[in-house]
Amino acid sequence: MRIGYARTSTSNQKYSLENQIDKLTQNGCEKIFSEEISSVSAKRPAFDSAFEFARDGDTLVVTTLSRFARSISDLWKHVEELDAKGVSFQILDMNLDTSTPTGKLMLTLLGGVYQFEREILLERQKIGIEKAQREGKFKGRVPTAKRKTDEIKTLIAEGLKPHQIAAQLNIGVASVYRYR
Repeated sequence: MRIGYARTSTSNQKYSLENQIDKLTQNGCEKIFSEEISSVSAKRPAFDSAFEFARDGDTLVVTTLSRFARSISDLWKHVEELDAKGVSFQILDMNLDTSTPTGKLMLTLLGGVYQFEREILLERQKIGIEKAQREGKFKGRVPTAKRKTDEIKTLIAEGLKPHQIAAQLNIGVASVYRYR
């Protein structure tokens, strides 16, 4: 069975998620797991479910390497886990399939290049942010909930429960407790 996995980092990337699902479907995936969650997140429930669902002889398919692994060590950890289950791995945009020795070699080479590219991007981003901070153009994300402290206190005084306040102000429940 061909099993697809699609992911976007944020919920405002709907087109990207739909596009990934379309490509996976067009490439014969019978079961597709998808989620809207950052790869930095410790937990990726749909990713874990795809791994759990996969059986000997199956192929796990992603559209691009960045949807699958956070780093080269993360890549190898997951590929080894798939290998142990007898599951091959395919990346559509690289036309790469680990069911062949050539595919495994190419994954090794391209995984290293991907890791290098990611580190260079993060280095450039850090330099850009530092420059913008020095010039007073970048101050970081404005804390949304902190600005709503007075509203939180008012709603608490009115007797609303933290989850009701969070829903009404469009903030997290933890923020309600933090700024009450």
